[in-house]
Amino acid sequence: MTLPALPAEAYLWFKTLHIVGVVVWFAGLFYLVRLFIYHVEAEALEEPLRSAFQQQYTLMERRLANIITTPGMVVAVAMAVGLLVAQPIWLKQGWMHAKLAVVMALLAYHWFCYRLMGQLRQGSCRWSGRQLRALNELPTLMLVLVVMLVVFKGQFPTGAATWFLVALVVAMAGSIQFYARWRRLRVEQEALAGGA
Repeated sequence: MTLPALPAEAYLWFKTLHIVGVVVWFAGLFYLVRLFIYHVEAEALEEPLRSAFQQQYTLMERRLANIITTPGMVVAVAMAVGLLVAQPIWLKQGWMHAKLAVVMALLAYHWFCYRLMGQLRQGSCRWSGRQLRALNELPTLMLVLVVMLVVFKGQFPTGAATWFLVALVVAMAGSIQFYARWRRLRVEQEALAGGA
């Protein structure tokens, strides 16, 4: 039994909604772990501020995950299935296998964020703000990899421009970590100076 042919514009609708879903999903992933960082760092506050901030972050995390991030993921994945139905030949190509592997890693990251969210809600999270900042860089790297796989397909670049881009992404991630550390040290120094 053969499936009926899809209308010509179905592919374009799948692609459009897939891109929208990916943008929404990644926006949620980027901001969700940022909220986790603030949630963990609120532990250093005195009561009643600590409880108030942590309750607010718990609410914001749950809403972001359930109203934006997960629906974005569902749309992205559902439309990706539609694209693969419209273009089944892609399933025989190596770049698609690599892209699907990265998407599986993203799904695991998404699930892990829900696990961290539960730990934060229960007060049992052992991750530091610094560790969460490093974790927050993972979806950026995966996004760059997925975009490169889709754009270059079988001709994945290995020249100087590619390594420059990789170095640029690593430098950006490093500078974000450096700035966060510098800011944290500055706040600590100001606190020490104020207490003297």
